[in-house]
Amino acid sequence: MAQIKEKIVSLQNNNQISTPMAQRESLSRQRFIIKKLQTNKRATLKEINDYLLRESELSGYNLTMSKRTFHRDINEIREVFRTDIAYNTSGKYYYIQYDDEFEVNERLFEALDVYNALRVTEQKNRHIYLDSRQPQGTEYLFTLLHAIKKRLKVSFTYQKFQDEQPDQRTVCPLALKEFRYRWYLVAKDSENDKLIKFYGLDRMHNLDVTKNRFQKDPNFDLNKMLKQCFGVTLLHDKKPENIVLSFNPLDGKYVKSLPLHESQTILVDNKKEFRISLNLYLTRELTMEILSFGKSVKILEPKHLVNEMKTFCKEMSDMY
Repeated sequence: MAQIKEKIVSLQNNNQISTPMAQRESLSRQRFIIKKLQTNKRATLKEINDYLLRESELSGYNLTMSKRTFHRDINEIREVFRTDIAYNTSGKYYYIQYDDEFEVNERLFEALDVYNALRVTEQKNRHIYLDSRQPQGTEYLFTLLHAIKKRLKVSFTYQKFQDEQPDQRTVCPLALKEFRYRWYLVAKDSENDKLIKFYGLDRMHNLDVTKNRFQKDPNFDLNKMLKQCFGVTLLHDKKPENIVLSFNPLDGKYVKSLPLHESQTILVDNKKEFRISLNLYLTRELTMEILSFGKSVKILEPKHLVNEMKTFCKEMSDMY
C-alpha cells in the first residue's frame, strides 16, 4: 500500500497524474505567488513560502513548495497567466516584470480570488460574510485552466438558453474569456478544427477532462481573433468593420473614461460632440451595447448598420 502511494505521488510530481484537488492547489498557489509579488513588489523564496504557509491555514490547501516546484510554477505562471516573474541575482529576490498583458489578466485574478473567497466562506462562515449569489461557472475555472495548459480535450453537458434539452459536447479548450460578469470557454470543435465556439461556464454541467490530447495550429492567432470580437459571437464568414459612433458631450465623457473596446479611436472631442471609431465584428452584443445608450448616440457608419438600426427602432416603437 505504501509503495502504491509513493508511486502516485511520484507520478503527480512528474505531471502524469493530476487530480482535481491537485489542480486547484497548484493554480491557487500560483495565484498567491502573483498576489504576494503584486503587494510587496519583491520577495525572497523564503518570504513567499512564509506567505503561502499563512494562506494554507486559511484556505485549507497545502500551498508550501520546494525550490524545484517554485521554478516549475514560474514557467506555468508565464504560460497560463502570461505573467513573467524574474530573479534579481544581486538582491536575491523575485519580482514581476509588468507588461500590457498583466492588466488583461486582472479579471481572471478577480474570478479566482472570488472562488477562493467563496470556498473559505464555507469553512469560516462565522467570520466572513459575502452576498449570496450563483457562482456563474467559476467553480470550473481551475479545471479548465489545467486542461488548456495540458492541451487535453474536455467533455461536458451543455444547456443552451434557447434549447429545452441539454446535449453532450467534446471540445479542445483554447482560452477563457470574460464578458458581462460571465466566463466563457473558447474552444475548437473536436471534429472541425476550423470552428471556434464560446461556451458559457454557467451552462456547463458534468465537466470532465479526458486523457485525449490535441495539437494547436501554430499559425492560428486566437489573440488577434478575440481582439476584434465584442462579446461572445464569432462571425466566421465575415470580416471586422469600421464603426463610427457620435455621442453627446455628457455621455461621451463616460465612453472616454471607459472605452467600449480597445480598438476605440477618438475622432472628435469638443463641446458639441464626442465621436469615435471601432474596428470590430458587427455582433449582436455590440448592437445591444450601442442601443443601451438610447438617444445619446447616433450611428454614422457603416450605412447598413444605420439602416438596420432604423428598422429596429421602428419595430420597437410599434410595440408601444
